[in-house]
Amino acid sequence: MSCYGQKATDEFLREFLRTRSSAKTRMMKNWGVIGGIAAAMAVGVYVLWGPSTDRKKRRRGMVPGLLNLGNTCFLNALLQGLATCPSLIGWLQDFTTHSLSRHSSTDMQIDVQTGTSLDTRISKTLLQLLTALSSPNLAEDDVLDAGCLLEALRLYRWHISSFEEQDAHELFHVLTSSLAEERERQPRVTHLFDMETLEKSAETCKNPVSCWSRGPLHPIPNRWRTQHPFHGRLTSYMACKRCERQSPVRYDSFDSLSLSIPAVQWGRLVTLDHCLQHFISSETIKEVECENCTKKQAESEDSQVLKSQRTTFVKQLKLGKLPQCLCIHLQRLTWSPEGAPIKRQEHVQFSEYLSMDRYKHISAAQTLQVHSMAKTPTTEQPNNQTVANGVDQEHHNNNNPLSNGSISSVFLRPASLNFAHDFSSSEYLYRLTAVLVHHGDTHSGHFVTYRRSLASFSSPQWLWVSDESVRKASLQEVLSSSAYLLFYERVHK
Repeated sequence: MSCYGQKATDEFLREFLRTRSSAKTRMMKNWGVIGGIAAAMAVGVYVLWGPSTDRKKRRRGMVPGLLNLGNTCFLNALLQGLATCPSLIGWLQDFTTHSLSRHSSTDMQIDVQTGTSLDTRISKTLLQLLTALSSPNLAEDDVLDAGCLLEALRLYRWHISSFEEQDAHELFHVLTSSLAEERERQPRVTHLFDMETLEKSAETCKNPVSCWSRGPLHPIPNRWRTQHPFHGRLTSYMACKRCERQSPVRYDSFDSLSLSIPAVQWGRLVTLDHCLQHFISSETIKEVECENCTKKQAESEDSQVLKSQRTTFVKQLKLGKLPQCLCIHLQRLTWSPEGAPIKRQEHVQFSEYLSMDRYKHISAAQTLQVHSMAKTPTTEQPNNQTVANGVDQEHHNNNNPLSNGSISSVFLRPASLNFAHDFSSSEYLYRLTAVLVHHGDTHSGHFVTYRRSLASFSSPQWLWVSDESVRKASLQEVLSSSAYLLFYERVHK
């Protein structure tokens, strides 16, 4: 990130911290009676515990809390989770910095009151909040107000009431779709007066285009084709069971993986591996017309009349492009036979590290390469055994003490974790950064977050955050929670 981008981000944070005290004052005016009761309680706390100097010392290493503006625990919990994703914060910093550099050279619409570009209002507001929630230097007033994000969403015609209970996963998709919309608004052609961008593009271009009369031409850059770090792609294809002809691979975008929880078997715990395996499990579709079978039938019978051949197809779903930040949603809503909504309360085991190699789509070229390598026997692995994450295909990860979703004593002692040995062969390895938990039923409840203390990938300290309340938590407590949303960040070895 450039020096200019860092200065702009610091200015965003200072501006946000200056405005939150006034926002909190406006809110307290609407709750005068509660404020009086709180003041009386504060006097009692002072009498019992003395000055608050010691309490401030104990809050070092913590993160700011967020005001509950009515029923905004879903918003607060989600922001605390997103604040633990360094890749998202870095992407927002680069994106908003690029937009700021274009203010003086384009006719972008600017909000007169806030000085914010209307084209990047959500990106800038989200960056301010996530940066403040990741700041290790807490101010005296260490409770923030996220109402500014709801106001920014209303400009995009998302009317989210702060007094009605909402779903954190739905809000996540509102934010990601809004970020994608702001990215699409960026011009694909550089403005003629944006000389800085044009000069940088000319310097970095290895093969400049030239014409007969004017020498080198500046290429047209498209700097913001990069999606946000939660963006990934699913692959799906169908294959005929009779002739084994496979259809072309289809790609679909996703921002989160929404996994259903398989039925609980007697005496067996449900793990995250089970949910992922159930998500990509093949599906059988009957009575599908196969053009290849029809063509072969016509050739064999030497008939001019084509009789359509209907066979059974197998549909396979896998992950074509894995994102840098992975959001996993565990579907806990189900329905009774009478049609009433029911929340599934069972615990789904997950681990601090998640290997996604088994769920990645392998192209035809990669498959040929794997087969060619499998023909050559090695001393480490017999050539008659297919390995997936260090164990055979029959058992996968489920019986591995370090599998996805198994709570091992190794994970409960982070200092003794042999990272290089356990996942040395994993190419798509992720590390847990935050867990969102919903307490309650389908009608009412409360969202809380388990998160790393800072937006640092190597931060070992975990915190439990419930609106304004923040306390330390152990990794064992995190792994024992009933997760609703899981946030993982990819490890680049």
